Amino acid sequence: MSHTIQVMDHDVAFNGEAGRTVLDSAIAAGYELPYSCRTGICGSCRCRLVSGEVQGDTGAGLSEQERREGHVLLCQAKPRSDLMIAVREIKPIDRSAIKTVMARVYRKLQAAEDVTVLQLRFPAGTRVKFKAGQYLSIRLADGSLRHFSMANPPHQNDGVELHIRQVPGGRFSQEVVGALAEGDFLELSMPFGEFYLREEHDKPIVLLASGTGFAPIKSIVEDAVRRKLARPMVLYWGARRAEDLYRIELPRKWEAQLPWFSFVPVLSEPGSAEQWQGRTGFVHQAAMDDIPTLAHFEVYACGAPGMISAARQDFVYERGLDRDAFYCDAFVSTAEIGLNAEPAATSEST
Repeated sequence: MSHTIQVMDHDVAFNGEAGRTVLDSAIAAGYELPYSCRTGICGSCRCRLVSGEVQGDTGAGLSEQERREGHVLLCQAKPRSDLMIAVREIKPIDRSAIKTVMARVYRKLQAAEDVTVLQLRFPAGTRVKFKAGQYLSIRLADGSLRHFSMANPPHQNDGVELHIRQVPGGRFSQEVVGALAEGDFLELSMPFGEFYLREEHDKPIVLLASGTGFAPIKSIVEDAVRRKLARPMVLYWGARRAEDLYRIELPRKWEAQLPWFSFVPVLSEPGSAEQWQGRTGFVHQAAMDDIPTLAHFEVYACGAPGMISAARQDFVYERGLDRDAFYCDAFVSTAEIGLNAEPAATSEST
C-alpha cells in the first residue's frame, strides 16, 4: 500500500510504500535528506513527524525528549498512513554529478597495524568534483559495494586517498585490499554524502574523529588551508592506543603552522604513564571538559556510531549545542546496512 509523504515548508511530496522506510522512499523519488548510518544509531536523519503514523524501531539515535517532541528517524520509520514531516534539509539528488571511473592503484601503505592507506589514480585527463568530507563507493566483482571517505582535499581530484581499517575476517579490507598490487584497478562511483563543511555561518568548529574517521577530517582541514578559510577549528582525535593515531604528525603540523587550528589526541587504552602522557578517556568527553558551552559552535563528527550517538546526545543536552549544528558520518559495516544497499554512509566495510 502506498502513502503520500509531504515535507513541511517545502513544495515536496513523494510516495512511500508501507514496508519501506521514509528515507528509502525519498531517495527512490530523487530527494536527498541528511542521513548517515541507516542503523538508527547516529541520529542524522532525525525529523519531526507533524502528522500521520509510522512503524519501526525509533533506535538509539533519539533521546527521550526528542521522542516526546514527536521526532522519528527516517531510516527506521515506515509509513502506516499519509505523513507530514518537518526536516532540516531536503534537495533533489543531482545524479548527473555521480561519476563512475576505473581507478588504478598507485600506492599502498601500511600506516598502522590495522590501517592501510590506499592511493588511487584516475585515467589520464579524468578529474571528479567532490566536497571535502564526502565519500565514494567501490564496486566489487559480485556487485556489492564498500563505502569509504576520501582523505584527499577536492583540489587533488585526479585520484583519491582512502584510509581503510582492516576488519578481522573482512572480505574487502583483508582479502581484496590484501591482494591489491600497484597497477591493479578498482571501480569507483563518487561523490556521495552530506558530511561537508557548511559555510552559511562563521561559527567555530569542533572536529571529532575516532579511528579512521580522521580521513574526511583531513580532507576538510586541507581544503580549508587551500581556500584560506581561517575558521577556528579544534580537532579531537580518539583511538585506543598511541599507534592507532596513524597520521598524528599531520594534525601536529597543522597546529604548529595554523593559528586557527588546535589538536587534542585522546586515548582510551593508553597503557602506562611512560607510554602516554596526553589525554585519556572518551574523545567526546575531552571536548566537553574543555568547552563549557557549545551553543555557538558547529560539530563535525566522524567514526564509530556509538561515539557519534554519545557525542550528539551529550553535546546537545549537556553543552547546549544546537541540534541542527551537529553533522556526522557514522562508520558502519556492510553487515549492518546490507551488502547491496544504496550508498548510505562512509563505512569501514567488512
